[in-house]
Amino acid sequence: MQKPMRAGRFLAFLATLVALIASSHLAQAQPPIVLVDEGHGQKFHIAAEGKLDLSGLAAALRAGGAKVQSIETALTTAALSHIDALVISGAFAPFSASEIDSIMHFLDGGGRLAVMLHIPFPLTPLLRQLHVDFSNGVIHEREHVIGDDPLNFNVAALGAHPLTRKVDSLSVFGAWALLSEDTSTVAIAHTSTQAWVDLNGNNTLDKGDAVQAFNVAIAGQVGRGAFVVFGDDAIFQNQFLHGGNATLARNLGAWLIKAENKDVASAAPTKMPLPSPFASAAHEL
Repeated sequence: MQKPMRAGRFLAFLATLVALIASSHLAQAQPPIVLVDEGHGQKFHIAAEGKLDLSGLAAALRAGGAKVQSIETALTTAALSHIDALVISGAFAPFSASEIDSIMHFLDGGGRLAVMLHIPFPLTPLLRQLHVDFSNGVIHEREHVIGDDPLNFNVAALGAHPLTRKVDSLSVFGAWALLSEDTSTVAIAHTSTQAWVDLNGNNTLDKGDAVQAFNVAIAGQVGRGAFVVFGDDAIFQNQFLHGGNATLARNLGAWLIKAENKDVASAAPTKMPLPSPFASAAHEL
């Protein structure tokens, strides 16, 4: 009578083992998750197909192997605990102190973050945590201008980084200048030396303004995690997602899920520090 009972227990054990193995394989097969924040007044969305929306970016992220989700509620530690990367693009509403703590905890644990600025002010506390500052106005360029509008221009000065792999240039449409304030951050894209920012607010280039090369993209590390900040969110909007911007979006998709080219990833990033006039002006906001 005992042998059939033992056989039954053995078969039950085998069934449990098979279920555990199947569950493990299923978990391993799950794609990495990229979460797109849409809970801070964003006007452009990953599910919409308008010219300024981000459905093209979402498609690029999915093509890189990610599962793309959006969130319209607060960014809590619990909400970020099951994802691999977070994208914050075009925020118009501020982030709470607890949300910023959750984001920094997420980064410290190995997560990745991409921030694209439409207006930088709602993100000021987070950017300060990342040791990134910004100008008091958008950049005017005098070289590589698009359509005779000095606010729209191509950026060809790119540092070595997985995000810039095979990108000859990128196009921006109203970019804020960014300042790297820590040795853990590096500038990966900047304007020509003829660009200027209207520091005195008179909408005219004069002696009160800063004329120099300005950073438009900065990358850095927090703990085991990494982040990138772009001074413009239009880079990844549907209307402008072509050429170098499209390549950049594909690279971003790979970088967010840590699937970037290892040879490029191991290359030393090119530092592009800004001179002191901008640094001084940036702190007078």
